[in-house]
Amino acid sequence: MKVLALTRYNYLGPSSRLRFYQYLPYLKEYGIAVTIAPLLGDDYLTNLFAGKTHPRSLITLKYLHRISDLMKSRNYDLLWIEKELFPWIPGWAEQFLGLLKVPYVLDYDDAIFHSYDLNKRKFVRFFLGDKIKKIMAGAAIVIVGNNYLADYAHRSGAAHVEIIPTVIDLNRYTDPPFHRNKLFTIGWIGSPSTAKFLYLVQSALAEVCDEGHAQVVLVGSGPILMQNVQLDIRSWEENSEVKQIQSFNVGIMPLFDEPWERGKCGYKLIQYMACGVPVVASPVGINSEIIEHGINGFVARDSKEWVHYLNLLKNQPDLCIKLGEMGRKKVESHFCVQVTAPLLAKLLQKAASK
Repeated sequence: MKVLALTRYNYLGPSSRLRFYQYLPYLKEYGIAVTIAPLLGDDYLTNLFAGKTHPRSLITLKYLHRISDLMKSRNYDLLWIEKELFPWIPGWAEQFLGLLKVPYVLDYDDAIFHSYDLNKRKFVRFFLGDKIKKIMAGAAIVIVGNNYLADYAHRSGAAHVEIIPTVIDLNRYTDPPFHRNKLFTIGWIGSPSTAKFLYLVQSALAEVCDEGHAQVVLVGSGPILMQNVQLDIRSWEENSEVKQIQSFNVGIMPLFDEPWERGKCGYKLIQYMACGVPVVASPVGINSEIIEHGINGFVARDSKEWVHYLNLLKNQPDLCIKLGEMGRKKVESHFCVQVTAPLLAKLLQKAASK
Protein backbone atom coordinates (compact mmCIF):
# COMPACT_ATOMS: atom_id res chain seq x y z
CA MET A 1 0.00 0.00 0.00
CA LYS A 2 1.37 3.41 -0.99
CA VAL A 3 0.54 6.59 0.92
CA LEU A 4 1.45 10.18 0.10
CA ALA A 5 1.80 12.16 3.34
CA LEU A 6 1.27 15.87 2.71
CA THR A 7 2.67 17.33 5.89
CA ARG A 8 2.78 20.96 6.98
CA TYR A 9 6.51 20.88 7.80
CA ASN A 10 9.67 18.92 7.29
CA TYR A 11 11.18 16.88 10.12
CA LEU A 12 12.04 19.97 12.17
CA GLY A 13 8.35 20.81 12.66
CA PRO A 14 7.14 19.23 15.92
CA SER A 15 3.64 18.42 14.68
CA SER A 16 4.88 16.79 11.48
CA ARG A 17 7.69 14.93 13.24
CA LEU A 18 5.42 13.49 15.93
CA ARG A 19 2.25 12.83 13.95
CA PHE A 20 3.93 11.53 10.79
CA TYR A 21 7.71 11.00 10.67
CA GLN A 22 8.05 8.97 13.85
CA TYR A 23 5.49 6.46 12.55
CA LEU A 24 7.29 5.67 9.29
CA PRO A 25 9.31 2.63 10.46
CA TYR A 26 6.29 1.19 12.25
CA LEU A 27 3.95 1.63 9.28
CA LYS A 28 6.53 -0.05 7.06
CA GLU A 29 6.14 -3.16 9.21
CA TYR A 30 2.46 -3.20 8.23
CA GLY A 31 3.27 -2.99 4.54
CA ILE A 32 2.51 0.72 4.27
CA ALA A 33 5.08 2.68 2.27
CA VAL A 34 4.81 6.40 3.03
CA THR A 35 6.26 9.14 0.85
CA ILE A 36 6.40 12.48 2.68
CA ALA A 37 5.95 15.75 0.80
CA PRO A 38 6.19 18.71 3.21
CA LEU A 39 4.68 22.08 2.35
CA LEU A 40 7.14 24.21 4.32
CA GLY A 41 10.81 23.33 4.76
CA ASP A 42 13.15 23.73 7.70
CA ASP A 43 14.15 27.17 6.42
CA TYR A 44 10.64 28.42 7.16
CA LEU A 45 10.71 27.15 10.74
CA THR A 46 14.22 28.47 11.33
CA ASN A 47 13.02 31.93 10.37
CA LEU A 48 9.85 31.52 12.42
CA PHE A 49 11.70 30.54 15.60
CA ALA A 50 14.10 33.44 15.05
CA GLY A 51 11.21 35.88 14.72
CA LYS A 52 11.90 36.52 11.03
CA THR A 53 9.33 36.66 8.23
CA HIS A 54 9.52 34.38 5.22
CA PRO A 55 9.35 36.14 1.82
CA ARG A 56 5.92 35.76 0.21
CA SER A 57 7.55 34.88 -3.09
CA LEU A 58 9.12 31.80 -1.51
CA ILE A 59 5.81 30.83 0.10
CA THR A 60 4.20 31.05 -3.33
CA LEU A 61 6.85 28.71 -4.74
CA LYS A 62 6.15 26.22 -1.97
CA TYR A 63 2.44 26.31 -2.78
CA LEU A 64 3.22 25.67 -6.45
CA HIS A 65 5.41 22.74 -5.44
CA ARG A 66 2.50 21.31 -3.47
CA ILE A 67 0.30 21.53 -6.56
CA SER A 68 2.99 19.50 -8.33
CA ASP A 69 2.85 16.92 -5.53
CA LEU A 70 -0.93 16.69 -5.85
CA MET A 71 -0.61 15.97 -9.56
CA LYS A 72 0.99 12.67 -8.53
CA SER A 73 -1.85 11.68 -6.19
CA ARG A 74 -3.15 9.04 -8.60
CA ASN A 75 0.07 7.10 -8.03
CA TYR A 76 -0.91 6.45 -4.42
CA ASP A 77 -3.63 4.51 -2.66
CA LEU A 78 -4.26 7.27 -0.12
CA LEU A 79 -3.40 10.87 0.77
CA TRP A 80 -2.60 11.53 4.43
CA ILE A 81 -2.90 15.27 5.02
CA GLU A 82 -1.70 17.29 7.98
CA LYS A 83 -4.47 19.78 8.81
CA GLU A 84 -5.10 21.21 5.29
CA LEU A 85 -3.44 21.33 1.91
CA PHE A 86 -3.11 25.11 1.53
CA PRO A 87 -3.25 27.34 4.65
CA TRP A 88 -5.19 30.60 4.28
CA ILE A 89 -6.80 29.50 1.02
CA PRO A 90 -10.35 28.02 0.72
CA GLY A 91 -10.49 24.22 0.61
CA TRP A 92 -10.89 23.96 -3.15
CA ALA A 93 -8.04 21.45 -3.47
CA GLU A 94 -9.58 19.05 -0.96
CA GLN A 95 -12.98 19.43 -2.65
CA PHE A 96 -11.37 18.64 -6.01
CA LEU A 97 -9.93 15.46 -4.53
CA GLY A 98 -13.45 14.51 -3.56
CA LEU A 99 -14.68 15.01 -7.12
CA LEU A 100 -11.86 12.80 -8.38
CA LYS A 101 -12.73 10.14 -5.75
CA VAL A 102 -9.22 10.34 -4.29
CA PRO A 103 -9.49 9.19 -0.65
CA TYR A 104 -7.78 11.34 1.95
CA VAL A 105 -7.21 11.26 5.70
CA LEU A 106 -6.91 14.47 7.71
CA ASP A 107 -4.75 14.67 10.84
CA TYR A 108 -5.04 17.37 13.53
CA ASP A 109 -3.04 17.97 16.68
CA ASP A 110 -4.42 21.43 17.43
CA ALA A 111 -7.49 23.62 16.88
CA ILE A 112 -6.29 25.06 13.57
CA PHE A 113 -9.92 25.91 12.72
CA HIS A 114 -9.83 28.70 15.32
CA SER A 115 -7.25 30.50 13.18
CA TYR A 116 -10.18 31.09 10.85
CA ASP A 117 -13.49 31.06 12.73
CA LEU A 118 -12.17 33.17 15.62
CA ASN A 119 -9.94 35.40 13.51
CA LYS A 120 -10.08 39.13 14.32
CA ARG A 121 -10.44 39.96 10.62
CA LYS A 122 -14.03 39.78 9.42
CA PHE A 123 -13.16 38.81 5.84
CA VAL A 124 -11.11 35.83 7.11
CA ARG A 125 -14.06 34.62 9.16
CA PHE A 126 -16.37 35.12 6.16
CA PHE A 127 -14.26 33.31 3.54
CA LEU A 128 -12.48 30.71 5.70
CA GLY A 129 -14.57 30.32 8.86
CA ASP A 130 -16.11 27.02 7.65
CA LYS A 131 -13.13 25.79 5.66
CA ILE A 132 -11.99 23.07 8.06
CA LYS A 133 -15.58 21.86 8.56
CA LYS A 134 -15.99 21.39 4.82
CA ILE A 135 -12.77 19.48 4.26
CA MET A 136 -13.43 17.32 7.32
CA ALA A 137 -16.82 16.38 5.88
CA GLY A 138 -15.11 15.17 2.70
CA ALA A 139 -12.41 13.08 4.38
CA ALA A 140 -12.48 9.29 4.51
CA ILE A 141 -11.25 9.51 8.11
CA VAL A 142 -10.39 12.42 10.40
CA ILE A 143 -7.71 11.62 12.99
CA VAL A 144 -7.43 14.00 15.94
CA GLY A 145 -5.36 14.25 19.09
CA ASN A 146 -8.07 14.83 21.70
CA ASN A 147 -11.80 15.03 22.46
CA TYR A 148 -12.06 18.78 21.81
CA LEU A 149 -10.92 18.26 18.23
CA ALA A 150 -13.05 15.14 17.87
CA ASP A 151 -16.19 17.02 18.92
CA TYR A 152 -15.50 19.64 16.25
CA ALA A 153 -14.99 16.94 13.60
CA HIS A 154 -18.26 15.24 14.54
CA ARG A 155 -20.15 18.55 14.36
CA SER A 156 -18.59 19.13 10.94
CA GLY A 157 -20.18 15.99 9.57
CA ALA A 158 -17.03 13.88 9.32
CA ALA A 159 -17.98 10.32 8.39
CA HIS A 160 -15.35 8.68 10.60
CA VAL A 161 -13.47 10.29 13.48
CA GLU A 162 -10.72 8.63 15.52
CA ILE A 163 -8.64 9.93 18.42
CA ILE A 164 -4.92 9.18 18.35
CA PRO A 165 -3.01 11.27 20.92
CA THR A 166 0.35 12.82 20.17
CA VAL A 167 2.76 10.31 21.69
CA ILE A 168 6.40 9.47 22.31
CA ASP A 169 8.53 6.54 21.18
CA LEU A 170 9.55 4.40 24.13
CA ASN A 171 12.77 3.52 22.33
CA ARG A 172 13.89 7.14 22.81
CA TYR A 173 12.63 7.64 26.35
CA THR A 174 14.33 5.59 29.00
CA ASP A 175 13.11 5.70 32.58
CA PRO A 176 16.16 6.39 34.80
CA PRO A 177 16.08 6.17 38.60
CA PHE A 178 14.77 9.37 40.17
CA HIS A 179 17.54 11.74 41.24
CA ARG A 180 17.57 14.75 43.52
CA ASN A 181 19.24 17.95 42.35
CA LYS A 182 20.91 20.24 44.84
CA LEU A 183 18.48 22.84 43.56
CA PHE A 184 14.92 21.61 43.10
CA THR A 185 14.49 21.87 39.32
CA ILE A 186 11.17 22.99 37.85
CA GLY A 187 11.37 22.21 34.14
CA TRP A 188 9.53 23.28 31.00
CA ILE A 189 10.13 22.32 27.38
CA GLY A 190 8.61 23.98 24.32
CA SER A 191 9.18 26.66 21.70
CA PRO A 192 9.26 30.48 21.63
CA SER A 193 5.63 30.51 20.44
CA THR A 194 4.41 28.71 23.58
CA ALA A 195 6.73 30.40 26.10
CA LYS A 196 4.04 33.06 26.69
CA PHE A 197 2.15 30.60 28.90
CA LEU A 198 4.97 30.70 31.45
CA TYR A 199 3.94 34.20 32.48
CA LEU A 200 0.75 32.70 33.90
CA VAL A 201 2.80 31.17 36.69
CA GLN A 202 5.51 33.80 37.04
CA SER A 203 4.44 34.88 40.52
CA ALA A 204 4.11 31.28 41.69
CA LEU A 205 7.57 30.38 40.36
CA ALA A 206 9.02 33.49 42.00
CA GLU A 207 7.52 32.50 45.35
CA VAL A 208 8.81 28.93 45.16
CA CYS A 209 12.27 30.10 44.12
CA ASP A 210 12.27 32.85 46.74
CA GLU A 211 12.04 30.26 49.48
CA GLY A 212 15.38 28.91 48.30
CA HIS A 213 16.74 25.70 46.82
CA ALA A 214 14.73 25.93 43.59
CA GLN A 215 15.42 26.88 39.97
CA VAL A 216 13.49 26.95 36.71
CA VAL A 217 14.97 25.33 33.59
CA LEU A 218 13.45 26.34 30.25
CA VAL A 219 14.30 24.27 27.18
CA GLY A 220 13.50 25.87 23.83
CA SER A 221 11.79 29.01 25.12
CA GLY A 222 14.28 31.44 23.64
CA PRO A 223 15.03 34.67 25.55
CA ILE A 224 12.55 35.31 28.34
CA LEU A 225 12.59 37.58 31.39
CA MET A 226 10.92 36.64 34.66
CA GLN A 227 11.59 38.77 37.70
CA ASN A 228 12.70 37.03 40.90
CA VAL A 229 12.88 33.64 39.18
CA GLN A 230 16.18 31.80 38.97
CA LEU A 231 16.21 30.85 35.29
CA ASP A 232 18.42 28.48 33.33
CA ILE A 233 17.51 28.86 29.64
CA ARG A 234 18.70 26.14 27.28
CA SER A 235 18.37 25.57 23.55
CA TRP A 236 16.30 22.66 22.24
CA GLU A 237 17.97 19.85 20.33
CA GLU A 238 16.31 16.57 19.51
CA ASN A 239 19.28 14.44 20.51
CA SER A 240 19.43 16.01 23.97
CA GLU A 241 15.77 16.70 24.84
CA VAL A 242 15.27 13.44 26.75
CA LYS A 243 18.40 14.01 28.82
CA GLN A 244 17.26 17.57 29.53
CA ILE A 245 13.86 16.40 30.78
CA GLN A 246 15.46 13.70 32.89
CA SER A 247 17.24 16.48 34.79
CA PHE A 248 13.91 17.95 35.95
CA ASN A 249 12.44 17.25 39.38
CA VAL A 250 9.01 18.31 38.12
CA GLY A 251 7.67 19.27 34.68
CA ILE A 252 5.11 22.04 34.24
CA MET A 253 2.55 22.97 31.60
CA PRO A 254 0.63 26.19 32.30
CA LEU A 255 -2.07 27.14 29.78
CA PHE A 256 -4.70 29.80 29.22
CA ASP A 257 -8.24 28.42 29.36
CA GLU A 258 -9.15 29.57 25.85
CA PRO A 259 -10.51 27.80 22.73
CA TRP A 260 -7.13 27.39 21.02
CA GLU A 261 -5.49 26.00 24.16
CA ARG A 262 -8.34 23.52 24.71
CA GLY A 263 -7.31 21.93 21.42
CA LYS A 264 -3.73 21.21 22.51
CA CYS A 265 -2.63 17.60 22.95
CA GLY A 266 -0.59 17.77 26.17
CA TYR A 267 2.60 16.49 24.58
CA LYS A 268 4.84 18.19 27.17
CA LEU A 269 3.13 16.23 29.93
CA ILE A 270 3.63 12.97 28.06
CA GLN A 271 7.32 13.75 27.60
CA TYR A 272 7.78 14.49 31.30
CA MET A 273 5.89 11.38 32.37
CA ALA A 274 7.83 9.20 29.94
CA CYS A 275 10.97 10.24 31.82
CA GLY A 276 9.45 9.41 35.20
CA VAL A 277 9.06 13.08 36.09
CA PRO A 278 5.96 14.19 38.06
CA VAL A 279 3.87 16.94 36.49
CA VAL A 280 1.91 20.04 37.45
CA ALA A 281 -0.33 21.66 34.84
CA SER A 282 -3.33 23.86 34.22
CA PRO A 283 -6.58 21.84 34.04
CA VAL A 284 -7.24 22.81 30.42
CA GLY A 285 -8.36 20.44 27.66
CA ILE A 286 -6.64 17.08 27.55
CA ASN A 287 -4.39 17.99 30.50
CA SER A 288 -7.17 16.93 32.84
CA GLU A 289 -7.36 13.55 31.12
CA ILE A 290 -3.62 12.88 31.07
CA ILE A 291 -3.16 13.88 34.70
CA GLU A 292 -4.84 11.79 37.39
CA HIS A 293 -4.72 14.32 40.20
CA GLY A 294 -2.61 13.06 43.08
CA ILE A 295 -1.72 9.84 41.24
CA ASN A 296 0.71 10.87 38.49
CA GLY A 297 0.74 14.63 39.06
CA PHE A 298 -1.37 17.62 39.99
CA VAL A 299 -3.62 20.14 38.25
CA ALA A 300 -3.32 23.69 39.57
CA ARG A 301 -6.17 26.16 39.04
CA ASP A 302 -4.60 29.32 40.41
CA SER A 303 -1.33 30.75 41.69
CA LYS A 304 -1.97 29.54 45.22
CA GLU A 305 -2.37 25.93 44.03
CA TRP A 306 0.72 26.18 41.82
CA VAL A 307 2.78 27.25 44.84
CA HIS A 308 1.25 24.55 47.02
CA TYR A 309 1.88 21.64 44.66
CA LEU A 310 5.36 22.73 43.63
CA ASN A 311 6.39 23.13 47.26
CA LEU A 312 4.80 19.78 48.08
CA LEU A 313 6.97 18.08 45.49
CA LYS A 314 10.02 20.08 46.50
CA ASN A 315 9.70 18.93 50.10
CA GLN A 316 8.72 15.31 49.43
CA PRO A 317 11.15 13.51 47.11
CA ASP A 318 9.45 10.19 47.81
CA LEU A 319 6.20 11.63 46.42
CA CYS A 320 8.08 12.71 43.29
CA ILE A 321 9.26 9.14 42.79
CA LYS A 322 5.78 7.71 43.31
CA LEU A 323 4.05 10.11 40.93
CA GLY A 324 6.81 9.75 38.35
CA GLU A 325 6.50 5.97 38.36
CA MET A 326 2.74 6.16 37.86
CA GLY A 327 3.19 8.66 35.04
CA ARG A 328 5.62 6.38 33.25
CA LYS A 329 3.19 3.47 33.50
CA LYS A 330 0.41 5.55 31.97
CA VAL A 331 2.62 6.52 29.04
CA GLU A 332 3.54 2.89 28.46
CA SER A 333 -0.13 1.87 28.38
CA HIS A 334 -1.67 4.83 26.52
CA PHE A 335 0.72 7.43 25.14
CA CYS A 336 3.47 5.74 23.13
CA VAL A 337 3.84 4.93 19.44
CA GLN A 338 4.13 1.25 20.32
CA VAL A 339 0.44 1.41 21.34
CA THR A 340 -0.89 3.83 18.70
CA ALA A 341 0.96 2.61 15.59
CA PRO A 342 -1.22 -0.51 15.09
CA LEU A 343 -4.37 1.64 15.26
CA LEU A 344 -2.96 4.18 12.81
CA ALA A 345 -1.99 1.45 10.36
CA LYS A 346 -5.47 -0.05 10.56
CA LEU A 347 -7.09 3.34 9.93
CA LEU A 348 -4.93 4.13 6.90
CA GLN A 349 -5.65 0.72 5.42
CA LYS A 350 -9.37 1.19 5.99
CA ALA A 351 -9.38 4.66 4.43
CA ALA A 352 -7.58 3.40 1.32
CA SER A 353 -10.21 0.72 0.82
CA LYS A 354 -13.16 3.13 0.86
